[in-house]
Amino acid sequence: MAYAAWLLFRSMTVATIAAILASVDGLMFVESRLALLDIFQMFWILATFVCLLLDRQQSRRVLARKVAALAQQNGGTLPQLVFGPGSGWHLWRLAAGVCAGAAVGVKWNSLFFIAAFGLLTVFWDVNARRILGLKNWAVVGVLREGLPAFVQMIGVGLIVYLSTWAGWFKSSNAFYRHWAQDNPGQGVQWLPTDLRSLWEYHVSAFNFHSKLDSPHSYASPAWKWLLLGRPTSYYYESPKMGSKGCTASSCSEAILNIGNPLIWWAFIAAILVALIVTIVRRDWRFTSLLFVFAVGYFPWFLYPNRTMFYFYALSFEPFLILILAGVLGLVLGHSGSSVRRKRVGLYFTGVYLVAVLLMSAYFWPLWTGQTIPYNEWLHHMWFSFWI
Repeated sequence: MAYAAWLLFRSMTVATIAAILASVDGLMFVESRLALLDIFQMFWILATFVCLLLDRQQSRRVLARKVAALAQQNGGTLPQLVFGPGSGWHLWRLAAGVCAGAAVGVKWNSLFFIAAFGLLTVFWDVNARRILGLKNWAVVGVLREGLPAFVQMIGVGLIVYLSTWAGWFKSSNAFYRHWAQDNPGQGVQWLPTDLRSLWEYHVSAFNFHSKLDSPHSYASPAWKWLLLGRPTSYYYESPKMGSKGCTASSCSEAILNIGNPLIWWAFIAAILVALIVTIVRRDWRFTSLLFVFAVGYFPWFLYPNRTMFYFYALSFEPFLILILAGVLGLVLGHSGSSVRRKRVGLYFTGVYLVAVLLMSAYFWPLWTGQTIPYNEWLHHMWFSFWI
């Protein structure tokens, strides 16, 4: 998280803020302790993004160096070549394809992120050609950078994803393993037999999960996630006095998967600020982060009747943290800001971060399943929909 923030904002302060927010938020903390799929998905999605940031940095250096060399050879003027120079081998984008395949191997909704990343990396490359004044930068950029990007992100990602099914391929009695043999003439005919069976397995699984609408007491539609409208309770027991360290007449022992309210409610304000900065300054960092967040979040609204849970938001939380950290960086001011401006920004950010730490300490017993008096647990239930 800190490295991603550093690559984006080139500020150790912003990177430190991002690391603090990530380390003390309840959703990340609880999910990491329980080791559910979402924490691994989040890791690979963030790793993909970091690889693409490194690719952006490296490829621009290569392209700028080649353009400078061409200009030097032409007496200081850049020759108007039809295609222009390339931007290198993009080994970091190849690594991003590996991470992308691993992310999809964990959870399929990672595909939305991969699509966003693919568009971003091509846009970054095309825009680099525009900034350097290369001829036909749009068309040449899409052809010269878009096609390799597709192979590296989608092609490599597909190979890695299929490798996660190695156990299924090796098995002789796995679910849907012999569907193609049992159903000749059906399915996608141009695929090899094994892949046709696997594809049908995917179709069956997608149809089931996209229409899953079983009622659940802790189900939470997507519009509630940023508001902490329905956190997920993973565990609850009611020890009596003398049991499990209970010193009151009645105690509670709970694991509630809820984010730090001061972080999550600040996300909403940070998104609005980032939108304004994007419109006014055309800041590529906030634009990229908002785009990835939107692609990871809003597709859930396409399935309003599907059973969903708050912890699904973990996949895009890193990008919300990066947005919030970046906005706090704006609050702190820049090198040209007045002393008073910097002091006010420092006080505000410092007070906010201290409040975040205190809030995390307050919710710590509910994140870790500690035995506490029932009344103390009840005081943490600020709203009835948290129970």
